Amino acid sequence: MHTITGTWDVRLKTPIGTLETRYTFTEDGGTLAGTAEGQGETGTLEAITVEPTTDGERVTWSQKVTRPVRLNLDFDVIATGDLLKGHSHAGRLPRTQVSGTRRA
Repeated sequence: MHTITGTWDVRLKTPIGTLETRYTFTEDGGTLAGTAEGQGETGTLEAITVEPTTDGERVTWSQKVTRPVRLNLDFDVIATGDLLKGHSHAGRLPRTQVSGTRRA
């Protein structure tokens, strides 16, 4: 089972303010799947990858959002225990800092 499996409360520090989203990662037969809920919409995570690192697990995924604006986001985070930290990126926009904690 991967470190990322579970439900996470995630904060994205964007130029328009901090957005809070709940991410849920599940694993079935070694295959990861994920969803994101926030800003009035629920979306499916795509292209989830996990690589072990000396600091935890590096997890990447893509996500399409329509609120507050329509964007294709790419995430790159390190999950260590009950914490995750990293960034997201959307096209030419600056990187957004991402942090989160696992729900009990």
